[in-house]
Amino acid sequence: MAVSLSPLEQIRAAEARAVGASQTVKAVRKGRALLVLVARDADRKVTEPVVRAAQEAGVPLAEVDSMRELGRACGIAVGAAAAAVLGPATPADA
Repeated sequence: MAVSLSPLEQIRAAEARAVGASQTVKAVRKGRALLVLVARDADRKVTEPVVRAAQEAGVPLAEVDSMRELGRACGIAVGAAAAAVLGPATPADA
């Protein structure tokens, strides 16, 4: 029986991730984002472009409780408004 991971567990386990709103939007637009996470307590002016890009690209979107929690899951010492689990890079991404 397969156990599904929570979005925070998925970002922790990811081999590659984008952290921050700008990097997350870039990853979505390049087609590398497999899952996008946004923090509920982040400024909507920051997260709205991320949410819009994910919805337009058909990338699954999940909300997490806090920027602090998302930052920790990404392995950084500060909060993060958004992050994405990334798929493999293509030669065009280099």
